[in-house]
Amino acid sequence: MAILIDENTTVLVQGITGREGSARTRFMLDIGTNVIAGVTPGRGGTSVWGVPVYNTVKEAIDAHGPINSSVTFVPGPQVKQAVRDAVEHGIGFIVIPAERVPLHDSLEMIACAKASGSRLLGPGSLGLMSAGRAAMGWLGGSAEFAKEIFMRGPVGVMSRSGGQTSTVTWSLRKAGVGVTTSLHVGAEPVTGSSFAEILPLFEKDPETKAVVMFGEIGTVAEEEAAEVIREGRFTKPLVAYIAGRNMPSGMRFSHASAIIERGRGTAESKIQALTGVGAHVVDRPQEIAQTIVKILKITE
Repeated sequence: MAILIDENTTVLVQGITGREGSARTRFMLDIGTNVIAGVTPGRGGTSVWGVPVYNTVKEAIDAHGPINSSVTFVPGPQVKQAVRDAVEHGIGFIVIPAERVPLHDSLEMIACAKASGSRLLGPGSLGLMSAGRAAMGWLGGSAEFAKEIFMRGPVGVMSRSGGQTSTVTWSLRKAGVGVTTSLHVGAEPVTGSSFAEILPLFEKDPETKAVVMFGEIGTVAEEEAAEVIREGRFTKPLVAYIAGRNMPSGMRFSHASAIIERGRGTAESKIQALTGVGAHVVDRPQEIAQTIVKILKITE
């Protein structure tokens, strides 16, 4: 199995006729994703890579029936309306690649989705890949590269860094370990899905035997993940790395949210919280795959 997407997930691409929308649709199709429709206002009746295009989300659903998921390849200022359209028409999972989304727009989108029972990944997410099954976004870059990196196996991967999502997966691949689902939660200060919300999904997936979390300084996302473990809502082995641990207070590092203020979001606080609940926190990224291999041999 996998989390959030698999070969049976039906996917809508909002903004499919744009440069990014078209290119990423081709990528997702080459991976094997079940992209069944696209939406671009004013371009209804055309097609992109054989995928029919509609003027509205409603028209797409009227033509194809209920659609599970959507990915929004639209500019930041327009993404709020695109997400609202998807949510209002019953789409339960929406990936938002757009960066530099106004903060108040992100907050409105998240509130709208939660009120309707939908889940957002992003803003600023490269997407996710369920190895050998499906992809949404463009995690992995090209289909050829992604197929080489993302080998099906027993480990879930989640990261605050899009590039490190692929890098961690590749390091596992070189160690002979595959993945169930790898995902990038997003690089914006506020995102629709947190580590704490994703861990219980991996807990319920019988194929996932362990999870890797690539975190960073700033916010309390990793501390919240530790609380999920403390509450017993995630019981599988967790291997974590915290980037930016040597950055001084007040200095921005990596993503927009990676800033330490008044002792909150420090590497030390995250490491203490995670080790306190039994997570395996490594000092270097190179140790992630080594630790996973040791854990899987123990749990076999």
